Amino acid sequence: MWKTIVLQTLSRLVKRGRLEVTLPDGSRHEFGEGTNGPDVALRLTDPARLRHLVQDPELALGEAYMDGTLVIERGDLRQMLTLFAINGGRDALPPLLAAGYAARFRARRFAQANGLNRARANVAHHYDLGDDFYELFLDADWQYSCAYFAREGMTLEEAQAAKKAHIARKLLIQPGMRVLDIGCGWGGMALTLARDFGAQVTGVTLSENQKARAEARAAAAGLSDRIDIRLQDYRTLDERFDRIVSVGMLEHVGAPNYGTYFNKVEDLLDPDGIALIHTIGRCGPPTTTSTWLAKYIFPGGYNPSLSELAGGIETTDLWQADIEVWRGHYAETLRRWQKRFEANLDRVREMYDDRFIRMWRYYLTGAEVSFDAYKHVVFQMQLTRRRDTVPNTRDYLYAQKAAAE
Repeated sequence: MWKTIVLQTLSRLVKRGRLEVTLPDGSRHEFGEGTNGPDVALRLTDPARLRHLVQDPELALGEAYMDGTLVIERGDLRQMLTLFAINGGRDALPPLLAAGYAARFRARRFAQANGLNRARANVAHHYDLGDDFYELFLDADWQYSCAYFAREGMTLEEAQAAKKAHIARKLLIQPGMRVLDIGCGWGGMALTLARDFGAQVTGVTLSENQKARAEARAAAAGLSDRIDIRLQDYRTLDERFDRIVSVGMLEHVGAPNYGTYFNKVEDLLDPDGIALIHTIGRCGPPTTTSTWLAKYIFPGGYNPSLSELAGGIETTDLWQADIEVWRGHYAETLRRWQKRFEANLDRVREMYDDRFIRMWRYYLTGAEVSFDAYKHVVFQMQLTRRRDTVPNTRDYLYAQKAAAE
């Protein structure tokens, strides 16, 4: 029965490109027209995976790759995931399989509840793997979010610096301003704003690893008097700040909590303040997180649609001063991370086993495909409490460039 359902699903799903599948019983099957897409051959060696693919295709596919029971005999991982993406992915599944995603969508208020204790555990699952590991593929400033490739030929370091500079211009920071960095990571943004703009930065994180590294970096730079890193949930803050920045943290908030998040931003923001929220998002309707991604990489994580974010903002009196959409930048960022990750496999193997390596390869490659073949983007939302806090055009963002020319 499971074999029949899997074959019927693939026949319905794969129209573009070509897919050849060899099942555990040795039978070989071909799908697709053979044009306008990758040419991929797969071999499945574990009969139990047939049932798993019916029950949860995304989870089963990722686990089979991690365990080595899914073997890519022609093409590569990127081509396999792209083949499924260009054929519609979960949106093209038959009703029987699609019903599981519909049920998870209805239950996501529980899956993404992310209370104080759960939020800390979710962050520790991903970010406390060890600094030695992240150092193998991140840039020298430890930026673990989308870089900004403003021109051809930029290095990863240059593109990450360009991202921070772009955000700083939107914040219109002046020396002495109090800045809150929600989800401050390893402190790269805090260091930039304190060192280059004279800001007094308070960074909050739920990762003990990140807090320790950020504090050490601030001390090494002689900026401990300007940077205060706290192991604290943003929801427990009760101060006011001139500026608020949050880069790559909103993905961990969860759809049921957007009202709470944006209301807290409003409460913490000075009347003349500016907030800049940088987050992965989707140019499409609300959905659910892949169960594979939620289980192995980002428990409690979710990439929102703009409609969901707008709903959260609209529970406040905040002005949506500007919303910018980045397309393509994160796919390129992920390609750079993958290249560095693969170049350091020997060092990764000193820390983790081959299953972990396949897990992270699947994550990095799958994320890249999400930005290239699905509708994933990055939203930058500039929010204010007053209408005229920021200029009415974006010309101010490029004033220095224009002056130099």
